[in-house]
Amino acid sequence: MGSGVPPYQILELGPKGHRYCVAVFVINEGKKLLDQLERMRPIAEEVDILVADGGSTDGSTSRENLEPRRVRTLLTKTGPGRLSAQMRMAFDYALREGYEGVVSMDGNNKDDPLAVADFVEALAEGFDYLQGSRFVEGGIARNTPALRLLAIQLVHAPLIRHAAGFPYTDTTNGFRGYSRRLLTDPRVAPFRDVFSSYELHYYLAIRAARLGFEVKEIPVTREYPAGGPTPTKIRGLGGYRIVLRDLWRACHHRFDPKGKGDFRG
Repeated sequence: MGSGVPPYQILELGPKGHRYCVAVFVINEGKKLLDQLERMRPIAEEVDILVADGGSTDGSTSRENLEPRRVRTLLTKTGPGRLSAQMRMAFDYALREGYEGVVSMDGNNKDDPLAVADFVEALAEGFDYLQGSRFVEGGIARNTPALRLLAIQLVHAPLIRHAAGFPYTDTTNGFRGYSRRLLTDPRVAPFRDVFSSYELHYYLAIRAARLGFEVKEIPVTREYPAGGPTPTKIRGLGGYRIVLRDLWRACHHRFDPKGKGDFRG
């Protein structure tokens, strides 16, 4: 693990079998993760499944749970940081293993994993950054909380659209795809400790478009429970304050590598 990669443990449950992998980001999702991995069984025929664990304590990421569900590797972050640190961990492992691209998903069973095939196809066609969207033609949004919908459409997406110069529609959606070319470009430089909470999600969407990488949105289905609490790791005013801070900094290009320019092509 080099500079800018958080310390993590690797538990390999099987050999590398495919050109692309899907990284499922999780921390204490319990049955939701296990149900999602059951739904992902069919895609193990065309993509390797990684679980990128932020330090679960609920037993959901045990070998006994993951191995029969066709998970290839469990990565467990042992250092500091939240989602962006988990992303750096997964990207580091994927690049070291020689994968040509990474698809990312949340591990709370909100997304239909059958769309992974569309991400893999687009990566194989030469796209570098793929944003899953429930709002483009073919996408489906079910039971999206009204406040969250308004925040996406009136605040989050417009700010990232303006900063990126690309017409993104669903900028909080964690269903995404990244090419090896994007992740290893020194003008992007994702392996930096400054990416700790949610910054890397926003930064990569903006940076990929501004540098002229091949970018597009992929229609996906995202379904929230019809009742009960909204599944999210963003809690209270403090959590939303962090999101807005990270969003503002990314949209003002505070994470761009010094001296690497901001040009297309």
